[in-house]
Amino acid sequence: MTVTIIAGARPNFMKIAPLIREIQSRPEDNIHFRLVHTGQHYHENLSQVFFNELGIPQPDVNLGSGSGTQAEQTAKIMVEFEKELIANPSDLVIVVGDVNSTMACSIVAKKLNTRVAHVEAGIRSFDLSMPEEINRMVTDAITDYFFTTSAFANENLRKSGIPATQIFFVGNIMIDSLVWSSGKLKQPAVFKTQHLNPHNYFVATLHRPSNVDDSENLKRIFQVIEESAGDMKVIMPVHPRTAKMLSGINWTSDKIILIEPLGYLEFIYLISNSLGVITDSGGVQEETTYLGIPCVTLRRNTERPETVTQGTNELIGDDYPKLRESIIGIKSGKWKRGEIPELWDGKTAKRIVDILSRI
Repeated sequence: MTVTIIAGARPNFMKIAPLIREIQSRPEDNIHFRLVHTGQHYHENLSQVFFNELGIPQPDVNLGSGSGTQAEQTAKIMVEFEKELIANPSDLVIVVGDVNSTMACSIVAKKLNTRVAHVEAGIRSFDLSMPEEINRMVTDAITDYFFTTSAFANENLRKSGIPATQIFFVGNIMIDSLVWSSGKLKQPAVFKTQHLNPHNYFVATLHRPSNVDDSENLKRIFQVIEESAGDMKVIMPVHPRTAKMLSGINWTSDKIILIEPLGYLEFIYLISNSLGVITDSGGVQEETTYLGIPCVTLRRNTERPETVTQGTNELIGDDYPKLRESIIGIKSGKWKRGEIPELWDGKTAKRIVDILSRI
């Protein structure tokens, strides 16, 4: 069986790494893969460093899609991936997550009569203002094999008419990377330069348009975080989108420490030793839940509700008083104790490959 594995952006790399390692460890299954990097993320700290740290082999091809509007980037990926798949036919295209590469390559594959498997299928925020939600819906509308992370995702697919025989509850493959990396974490330089101590600082990550594209809104978020954190420092790896906005508001602070994006092993070290995390990232909600770290999410909804109902995550939207209250609550130790959701156990890639070997 020949499969084509798609990756294009930072959130994808932690999901393909365990899958590739599992396939490579089982030559008897006779599954041969071709790795396609769409080039959606091309910043060194958003792409190549993940290949190095997670043991991902160099891609067979990089489509070089680069940046652009939603339509421009999606179109570039589709045009280049069509050429790639025609030149290198596959029995199955495997897409992960919900970035533009996920949707674009799924559409191309199906139009070339190639089966599609979606890892992390069925998750929904039900917020159509999020580009990722469009990507999820379109991808799942044409997928053949649905690998899911939760009972919530299973139910979403069943309600949309997907036959149960096509839905495979395998768990969360992001957690496979967390488990694999547990003994390999690296202390980032900021730990020493800022004289940080474990559980005596916060981490913040912000990149969603609703939070960072309005300069006044972004400034207000920073003010509330700084005031509420008190004498604790807040370490913020800055996404390129956020960095662009920050350059226009002339923000300075000796409490909120802005740093370059980190590699995976450094970032997990940073959040696992923090007192709490303030974010708008979907993946960080999952990582903090598994690690048992308090998480405050600046969104009104989440496609990962199990991180709220079972985990350590709380949604606060743009409620600034709630943001202040949450940070103070974490500092005082008044935060819920979460539990790890079902099948978030580091064995998801094995379950996926078991299924692939039977297809």
